Amino acid sequence: MTPKASSHPVRSVARSVKAILILSALLPLLAASPAPHAGKAPATAGEILAASQSNDWQAFPDEDVLLLDFDGGRRVVIALAPEFAPVHVDNIRKLVRAGWFDGTAINRVQDNYVVQWGDATEKKPLPAEIVAAPPAEYERPAAGLDLRALPYPDPYAAKVGHAGGWPVAADGQGLAWLPHCYGMVGVGRNVAPDTGTGAELYVVNGHAPRHLDRNIATVGRVLAGMEMLAALPRGTEMLGFYKEGEARPVITSARIAADLPAGERPRFEVMKTDSATFAAWTKARANRQDVFFIRPAGGVDICNVLPPVRALSGSTR
Repeated sequence: MTPKASSHPVRSVARSVKAILILSALLPLLAASPAPHAGKAPATAGEILAASQSNDWQAFPDEDVLLLDFDGGRRVVIALAPEFAPVHVDNIRKLVRAGWFDGTAINRVQDNYVVQWGDATEKKPLPAEIVAAPPAEYERPAAGLDLRALPYPDPYAAKVGHAGGWPVAADGQGLAWLPHCYGMVGVGRNVAPDTGTGAELYVVNGHAPRHLDRNIATVGRVLAGMEMLAALPRGTEMLGFYKEGEARPVITSARIAADLPAGERPRFEVMKTDSATFAAWTKARANRQDVFFIRPAGGVDICNVLPPVRALSGSTR
């Protein structure tokens, strides 16, 4: 069917001329207007970290820093969290000061799960002052924690955020706990009612097993040496335990930093989680806009925003 000719050809031409004139007038304005996303790009998480100031950081107390030296000169440094598991942490300190860990070994390395160490025989006598049956310190009252909640959902907790330099999860009804993220340290235990004494410890070496939250006492976080633990050969027995007679990394010395001469104490700092710098760093992690990212996620998992830690000069060994 032949299209119907316009009954007003002059009017159509007039409209076209008017549109051209309007566009011609706008062109200089469009050229002067900034293109979308033009201008200075938002600072990346790395740039925010690099620009941080000394008052954005706080030191870990020497009494809460555990040093594990392994054969071959390898060292692991752990920050303990007495605010979340005071009895278990006190047990760990007593075990260390009694020399109990010296000569024990890593006995389990399960891929994408945990690295575990202690007395593989479970027969080594514990020091008399150890609390043999600690309370189930799997959670603590949220009261007293300056919890800065993230504005993103979490599949395992009503809310998650940070407090005092630690990642924290909470049920929104008065209880809070440390989540099982990569590098977090927990206390091995047997079936309930056993709660573990602190003589058997493990560190998460893979994807965060958050199903363990509120089922085991989480007592700290690895500050240095995680690369050694993550690279260990996997155990070949059930649950990643090493086979009887198989070579195992041995702990040659376990010490609390406070017991060393001041000049020999490793110094580590964590970014203050109530600082404006940490808030900006967390926001940048959730909304990555550097040249690599095409679509910012607009959200972040608590285990992907563990508060940054830095070692001061000479502190890794």
